[in-house]
Amino acid sequence: MRKKVLSVLLCTAMATTLLTGCGGSSDDSSSKGSDAGSKAGSEVTSEKKSTAEVSTGGKVLNIRCWNEEFKTRVEDHYPGYEKTGKKSGKIGDVTVKWNITPNEDNAYQNALDEALLAQKDAKTDDKIDMFLVEADYALKYVDTEYTVDVVNDLGVSEESLANQYQYTKDIVTDSNGALKGASWQGCPGGMIYRRDIAKKVFGTDDPAKIQEKFSDWDAFKTAAAELKDKGYQITASVNDTYRVYSNNVSSKWVEDGKINMDENIKRWVDDSKEMVENGYTATHDLWSSDWSAGFMESGNVFCYFGPAWFIDFSMNSKDDDGNWVKGSVGAAHNWAVTEGPQGFFWGGTWLCGANGTDNADLVKDIIEKLTCDEEIMTEIATKDSDFVNNQSAIESLSTSKKFKNEILGGQNPIPVFANGMGSIDMSNITSYDQTCTEEIQTAMKDYFDGNASYDDALATFYKNVETKHPELSH
Repeated sequence: MRKKVLSVLLCTAMATTLLTGCGGSSDDSSSKGSDAGSKAGSEVTSEKKSTAEVSTGGKVLNIRCWNEEFKTRVEDHYPGYEKTGKKSGKIGDVTVKWNITPNEDNAYQNALDEALLAQKDAKTDDKIDMFLVEADYALKYVDTEYTVDVVNDLGVSEESLANQYQYTKDIVTDSNGALKGASWQGCPGGMIYRRDIAKKVFGTDDPAKIQEKFSDWDAFKTAAAELKDKGYQITASVNDTYRVYSNNVSSKWVEDGKINMDENIKRWVDDSKEMVENGYTATHDLWSSDWSAGFMESGNVFCYFGPAWFIDFSMNSKDDDGNWVKGSVGAAHNWAVTEGPQGFFWGGTWLCGANGTDNADLVKDIIEKLTCDEEIMTEIATKDSDFVNNQSAIESLSTSKKFKNEILGGQNPIPVFANGMGSIDMSNITSYDQTCTEEIQTAMKDYFDGNASYDDALATFYKNVETKHPELSH
């Protein structure tokens, strides 16, 4: 309870100070989605005024994040970076300090909020210089003065940003049109399936042939029945398909201060209930041990849904030392990827410069090197199997016969993921997406398991969202 109260207080303080934050007013949240849609296909402009205070010459570069992923990218790919410890490094004569707070129980955002609120009064060497955000809550920070304009305040050129995918810019463009962050990765998703099960049930593991079997949701259900007859579940959980449905909505989670259930979310609920009752899937929580059991050859799960980072970062193919996990499907090089019923995206990490940084030059250079430089982007894709945020690099990698993913049995997944980029639509994002996403999955679990009626589960969802965001109603 204390954590929830602290989070509300911090969000309220940010909102009061900056007229937004944690979603701002209901009008702000609703209009931002429209702004994002209208910016699609537009270019970042440089005719924006800013009240940001940035300087150079700092001796300590403080970076806040929630895991080791970005830290590893910097260590491996930023020219001149010297690792000095598990959470420290050097760039020239500047000390780099990594402040890593895990995401669990909203701990990362709570700690970040507290630090940002104290930014003006912090000692010079303690000020945040750069922090990371995810798509589900990016607007909470983008629409405040705690983030700086990448172009006007940091000096990153529009030309250097030109090769980035537009949706990655839309997510971090504020309501005034200022670009407030940049990402090194794009996150279009696909259906990741087991080759051995595909051969046993469908007679082929060829991605093109499998795509024909899973071309839409009706075909998906038909294939699920075939898999069940052979003793397999199509997915580990109903939550595996959630992002595919939620990324194809036609309305926002919150409109005019009211919680809105889009028809495609309702369809996810209906389809999931049917799939559970037919024994095609289960209701395990994402990231639980029961859910991830399908990553092992001893599991009976046919497919998962995810982007490039999910394959190499989450599917338990290698341990922390880089060794193959014995008995994993990945170690057997037995996964493959195809588009699946609908295109979607999931996740991504954006780098934001903090208002008050005294290392603006370094923040600028890190953004330019790790999110704009085509050579470094290609290097990241090759070494880390990321789908990088550079259209030229992706075009070259798509046709490369040398680019192969071991986990995928030597398949080049870039063309599959690239096919999904055109369907990504950011016009319906709001600052409340993370809360609504978490709470709808949690509330509907009892309904899927037969422990609550649909109406009772929906009432629980509304209650939990409104408890976290008292400014909302339904």
